[in-house]
Amino acid sequence: MALVHGLGGAAFNWTLVAPALARRCRVLVPELPGHGGSSPLPAPVETLDPYADRLVAVLDDPAVLVGHSLGAVVALRAAARHPDAVRGLVLAGCAGIGSGTRQAERALTLVAFVKPGKRLSRRKRAVAVTPVLKRVVFGFAGVADPRALDPRAAEGFLAGSGLYTDARTAGDALVGTDPRVELERVRCPALVLHGARDLQVPLRDGFQYARLLDAPLRVIADCGHLLNGERPSAVVDAIFGFLHRIGEIEELPVEPELVR
Repeated sequence: MALVHGLGGAAFNWTLVAPALARRCRVLVPELPGHGGSSPLPAPVETLDPYADRLVAVLDDPAVLVGHSLGAVVALRAAARHPDAVRGLVLAGCAGIGSGTRQAERALTLVAFVKPGKRLSRRKRAVAVTPVLKRVVFGFAGVADPRALDPRAAEGFLAGSGLYTDARTAGDALVGTDPRVELERVRCPALVLHGARDLQVPLRDGFQYARLLDAPLRVIADCGHLLNGERPSAVVDAIFGFLHRIGEIEELPVEPELVR
């Protein structure tokens, strides 16, 4: 299994999810080009296809891909371009459908220019343990209840935001990629996860992905866009349920717990 982070993120984004999954599965947590410790892609880059190709290149064997936001779109493109390499898809807060709008394009351009995550990452520990600061920072990021966000998850998101070297290219490629194109080439089973209070990617996009992929949709209550940090237990439970349904694991954990 591979866990694929979102725009401006890194492997740290899966701080609460990856260890719980690793109790039952082999888990790979790659970092997309220009993010975390990965080098940027050489120019020109016009779509997310090169990101999908790089993702598949690091897989040892065919794998289930779990993607968040941008990472979910990359996983979709990987499944369409390399169907023999992808056994299943879990799409959490999948971006892409509304990302080509002028409003989304302006927002991505502004974030790429201002780089708020770079500045905030220097104070990640202080933000993570201070309810007022979490409300300011993660309220902007679309978290449903920022003050309740686990400090480890908050610090993980901010750590990733301080590492990227080229999120602008990925953002531009996201705007230029319509993930609905060639969805008929996605042959593997899929599960769509979405936060009921996601303000970045509207729930209607989740319904559309589920319909186009003929996949079940699981809506997580009281959850915004950062599902893997806001409701990690629900995400882990959904992933294990999907793995069991497609025959990747024989038995469900009785009570999947997060690693403390």
